[in-house]
Amino acid sequence: MSRNKEFDEIEVLEKAMQLFWEQGYEKTSMSDLVERMGIHRRSLYDTFGDKHTLFLKAVERYESKVNATLARGVKSSKTATEALQFVVSILICGEEDSPSGCLMVNSAVELAARDADVNKKSIEVFSTAEQLLKEIIFWGQRDGEFSSDYDAEELSEYLHNVGVGLRSMARTSIPKEKLHRIANISMKLLEK
Repeated sequence: MSRNKEFDEIEVLEKAMQLFWEQGYEKTSMSDLVERMGIHRRSLYDTFGDKHTLFLKAVERYESKVNATLARGVKSSKTATEALQFVVSILICGEEDSPSGCLMVNSAVELAARDADVNKKSIEVFSTAEQLLKEIIFWGQRDGEFSSDYDAEELSEYLHNVGVGLRSMARTSIPKEKLHRIANISMKLLEK
């Protein structure tokens, strides 16, 4: 007869996600995970499989949290400009009590060239981000907030690329003011 789990699966997955986010995949050992997650090694394997499978589940958890935050922020925005500013603030500052940078960007840089699963997930997540930006740009163009001089899809690809750079730079000690200046210059492309 199997025993009931003595831990909340989402709670321990969240702890693993934070650790991978802080340290990266390669630097995070199974011992680190067992210690951070507060569960026995056997429970980790029984529940999440191996380290790679756990990592992919942590990435999925990260993606769902970020998408939910962005959706709430964009939905509550009164204008496309406000929505875009919200997205940029998440890119630069992240969420409260989160490691700096972006787990997906970090993972793509660390692993995508040699890990097909991470490469596929990175492309999927980046495509979703570009689609969100494209919708905001269309909204702003439709309502006359943004210039229609450029194609919304091309602008979304460009702004996403800037966002990936901002998320990478956010992991350093570069002042947030500099990151905001970079974002503001990029947003000027949208001005009417």
